[in-house]
Amino acid sequence: MKKIIIKSILPAALSFMALSSCTKMKDVGVLTTGGYTDTSAALKDAGNGGFVGVAIDYPAMVSNSTYASVVKRDFNQVTFGNLMKHSSIVKDNGTMDFTNTDALVAAVGTMDIFGHTLGWHSQLNTTYLKNFSGLVVPAATELTSNSGFESGLTGWSIFNTNGATITASTATGDARTGTGCMKVVNPTAQTGNQWKVQVSSAALATTPSKQYVISYWVKAASPGGSIRLSTGPTGAQYQGDQTIGTTYQQVSWTITASISSMTFLFDMGQVANTYYIDDVSVKEVVPVPAGSTIAAKLDIALGDFITTMVNRYKTKVKAWDVVNELVDDNGNLRNNSNTTAAPDVLVWSNYLGRDYALKAFNYASAADPSALLFINDYNLESRSVKLDSLIAMVAELKGRGAKIDGIGTQMHISRNTSYDGIDQMFKKLAATGLKIHVSELDVKINPAAVSGYILTPLEQNYQAQVYSYVVKSYLKYVPKAQQYGITIWGLTDDSSWLYNNGKDFPLMYNANFSRKQAYSAVLQALKGL
Repeated sequence: MKKIIIKSILPAALSFMALSSCTKMKDVGVLTTGGYTDTSAALKDAGNGGFVGVAIDYPAMVSNSTYASVVKRDFNQVTFGNLMKHSSIVKDNGTMDFTNTDALVAAVGTMDIFGHTLGWHSQLNTTYLKNFSGLVVPAATELTSNSGFESGLTGWSIFNTNGATITASTATGDARTGTGCMKVVNPTAQTGNQWKVQVSSAALATTPSKQYVISYWVKAASPGGSIRLSTGPTGAQYQGDQTIGTTYQQVSWTITASISSMTFLFDMGQVANTYYIDDVSVKEVVPVPAGSTIAAKLDIALGDFITTMVNRYKTKVKAWDVVNELVDDNGNLRNNSNTTAAPDVLVWSNYLGRDYALKAFNYASAADPSALLFINDYNLESRSVKLDSLIAMVAELKGRGAKIDGIGTQMHISRNTSYDGIDQMFKKLAATGLKIHVSELDVKINPAAVSGYILTPLEQNYQAQVYSYVVKSYLKYVPKAQQYGITIWGLTDDSSWLYNNGKDFPLMYNANFSRKQAYSAVLQALKGL
């Protein structure tokens, strides 16, 4: 990410006042700028035995030596921010490209890697998934050539005239689109004998038993014209006579092919009139798959991705976020109605239902029975209904045989997040008996995106206290045996997904990789200080 230079717009005191008027600070308590100064040690050496991780990404870890050295100096686990997600691996044709992911695995050396994420509704290659599953029905191929008669009658054959004149017309007003159309002047009514004026298409490659739709636009010089289609050269099929008016109308006819090389013919002998034909089309009818077929194909795609990822990285990755963000903020299983649509979004559970998560965990555990498998979600500290629903969902899945070893709480929080909400979350999560992972921690310090905000030492102290409280609450309420670890969601402020063009500074390092008060706060909390 390109680094942005922050310029002061307001004096520090004024910017603080502007921010304070927009935020609720009652949980923070007494501030002191001198409380978080210990930045002398690496977080990974702070004791407690659990993982202290950081989210990293390509290419910073591969190409920036300072970035890489800080990651390896201060942390003992990494999570790839993007490069293990579906959209980073799967191509439009369904093949998988591991080039960058493998390079990032190599760059971290002996560090532990936490796998993120196998099943998520976002950051997917939806082009592949929708085409593979049938959610997007592929456009049928046009089988005709010179369908608008822009090249005269090339590719068309006149079979019968019986006094009629058949030409390509470019006269003004004759064509529907473009400049050309077919003009048929039939001066004599051949009652009951449409075939006596007849124009044939070239042979078309067809597949017996498949359906094709033939369509064309037609008008007549006088009301009451009549036209039909027929097929050849063998096993003829006949369309019913079509009454034609003086303005262009579209006529369509669906047939089932019986031979592998078929022609179709315009029959216009029955009624004397002048006919104009344009924009002819022949396409195979592409059936829309049933919901059960779509679900079955998505199940295959889900299983292929999870199995391939876990098998490929099982020597390096010993724990995975298997299912990410399964429920919405009201605790409901995600579907297409309660999840924001976007080009990279496909809600697995909309098609697979409650079996989606079960299948995902089963695929992961089958690929690596020894790996620790997590379910991961956000807003658990602020939405008790979501927290309770997720815990109930975990119990349900485990009751159905899913191997779920832990729960990840993302904790994308801010300076005004309720401390009581944090405590209650950790208490409830601990009561599950599962391992608990603070999986994506960051703390917005300017949540209202106040313009001209300046990160003063006092403001850093606000943020540091929130970081400190999270770690202390985690260590207090989650039993030691259940403490999987804490992962900070990014390294430097300017590389954070919350940076907001320099309006927020949610992480523990400044853009120059220097440690902030937040770093010291986490370090001291891990030390029990």
